[in-house]
This record gives sequence, C-alpha cells and structure tokens, in this order.
Amino acid sequence: MKVRNFIEDVGGASRVTKRRQAVYDKASNTPKPFDPIGDTAKKLHPGFIDLTVTSVRQSGKDARTIRFTADHLPYFKAGQFMTLRMKIGDSIVTRPYSISSAPYETRGEAPFIEITVRRPRKDGFAADWLYDNVKEGDTFTGEAGLGEFCHEPLRDADRIMALAGGSGITPFVSMAKEIRNGKMKADLTILYGSRNEEEIILKEELEECICDHVRVIHVLSEPEEGWTGETGFLTKELIGKYTQGDTSYFICGPQVMYAYMLKQLEEMNVPKRRIRCEVFGQAADITKDTSYPSEIKDSVFDLRVEQGTASQVIPARADESIAAALERAGIVIHTRCRSGACGICRIKVLSGRYHVRTENDGRRAADKEFNYVHACAAYPLSDLTVKINIPMQ
Repeated sequence: MKVRNFIEDVGGASRVTKRRQAVYDKASNTPKPFDPIGDTAKKLHPGFIDLTVTSVRQSGKDARTIRFTADHLPYFKAGQFMTLRMKIGDSIVTRPYSISSAPYETRGEAPFIEITVRRPRKDGFAADWLYDNVKEGDTFTGEAGLGEFCHEPLRDADRIMALAGGSGITPFVSMAKEIRNGKMKADLTILYGSRNEEEIILKEELEECICDHVRVIHVLSEPEEGWTGETGFLTKELIGKYTQGDTSYFICGPQVMYAYMLKQLEEMNVPKRRIRCEVFGQAADITKDTSYPSEIKDSVFDLRVEQGTASQVIPARADESIAAALERAGIVIHTRCRSGACGICRIKVLSGRYHVRTENDGRRAADKEFNYVHACAAYPLSDLTVKINIPMQ
C-alpha cells in the first residue's frame, strides 16, 4: 500500500469509482458466458455424476473392488466416501462407500475411482446386490468427495495411527497410496484387525504401500498355525507399542469396534481432539436399542408422504428407517452418510411418533423442537405423515 496524504487517500474511493465506470463504458454490450470461477467450482464439486464400471476384481475373501470412470471425476481427500444410487427391483436406494483408491488416481491419462465392497455377514440388501450383480459396463449415478474422515494438517498431528477392522481398512488404503506416491504429507501406521489371513482385505495393495512413511501391522484374532505376527485385538497395550510421539487416531470398522476403541484410547489419556471416527452407520438392529419399545418391533405402519402437491401412503416397518421405507416404495430421497450425521435426508414430520437412536441423532436443537428428522436415522412408532423435498437430479 502506498500512503500519499490525507486528501488523496480519502479521495481514493472516488478515483476507483471513476476508473471502474470508464471500464464499463468501454465494455462490449455482448455478454461473455464464460465463468471461470463457476466452472472451477463445478469441476471440484459437480454434485451427481454419471459413473461407468470399468472393472471388478476380487480383493480378499468376500470382498470385491469396483472401478469407475466418468467424464470428469471430482476432487476428494483420502479417507472420504462416495455414494451410489442403485435401482434394485422396484426400490431406488443410495448407499455410501469409502473410497479405496487415492485422489491422485483420479488424474492422468486413465483416471478412475474405486470402492471395495464386502459381502455382509447378515442381510445387506444393497451391498449383497452390488457384490453379486455389478459388472463391467454397468452405469450408476453418485457423488464423491463426501465426509470429514480425512487428515487435516491444521487440525491433526503429522503422525496418524489408523485403527481398522474388516472393511474399515478401505479409507486407510486410500491414505496409504496417497502418502506412498508423495501426494500427502503424513506418517501413517495401520493396525488392521482381521479374523485370519484369508479375510484380510486389499492385502496386496497394502503391501505395495509400505515405505518409510507407511507401516502396516496385521492383527489376527483367530490366526492359523504358523502365523508369527500380532494376535488378539487392538488393545491399548498394542496401540501403545506402535505409537510414537504426538499422534492422531483414526478409527474405522464395524459398529461394535467404535465403543471398544474409544474406551482403549480414553484409558491411554488420548485427547478427544486427537481422535477421528468414521460415520457410525445405521443401527444393525434398532429393536435392540435400550430406549426402543420392543413390543412394536413387528409392526407395519402407514407412512403418508407429501412431496410438492403429491401425496401417497406407503407401508413402513417399525424396524427399518423412514429412508429405507421410502426407498423400498421406489420414492427417491437424497441420502449420503446413512448415519444421521450430515442432514442431507432431513424431512419434516407433520404427525405421528418416531424413534431416533442417541448415537445417530445429529440434529440441531431447532430441528428437534420443530419436528424435523434425518430420515436415515428415524424409525416409525405409529402411523406417520411426513413432508419431503423433491429430490435433486
């Protein structure tokens, strides 16, 4: 900044105004449609994109990696997730999947993005369908670059301790690849719990990532004879054995893992600001929630859905979320996290009773007061009337 004198500096605004007007007067009357800022924003955050499956490969027992391409793949951070919208019979469902490929792989001559799907041990509906049916050439719509489960240098330590179980390894494979290829500055140690060697997911990819800044320690709970590595569970003693200095702890795995791991870290006196958890996911069985009225678990209620000027009544089971009931009836609802956290599936309950599990209640205080719920985390306790938005395309 150049300081002149009081009169000239105070009069600076009028000089700028005159210069701006002179530019306007010389400008063409023909509008220029090019919007560089808007175009860049659309490339970084395009919303829904059309995805095409280019390959499907086995990545361990009961796990398959699906590779997609698109006209333009959006930017994302290692650890984030993507959603896929699928038509299964008469149902239109959206499900989130952690991205197992690295951000740098979305660039170059043959860009792609990958997810790794494991066949659920119990009824998984969408996951089972995807695992059994997806093939090269199939097309989907989806969104990528979602969630906050990623390393942020301003918030997190330079050292990351990844605590993974089962298919929870996928976001850490993305991080490991990005670090291995010099695109992410962090030191990553992965403690990966599996039942046995056969059930390790993405084992080859993990081994290829091992370097000065990436360590992988497999921990088997039911090892076969001859295993010489770590055994048992991810205890505080085991975590402490591999922790060095100031560390951020990232947890991803089955639901039962979260409470256990948080207790281990609490006993290690790890500050909460150094703990990051992947979104919790829907309850495996809402009827086992301590505050759920179990006497209605087999009930089916009438769910009246008001959308714009249209209104229809569909069945809604007491043991499945409102979002699941809408999808089962073929009504499109925009969801992302499926954990009650992000609020994308926020709807208004006009009448009726519902249950929201404490662990999945990510609503604001005002939403609770004015009867808004996140459809993926709300369960009917009576006949309901809800108002939903016209879905985004």
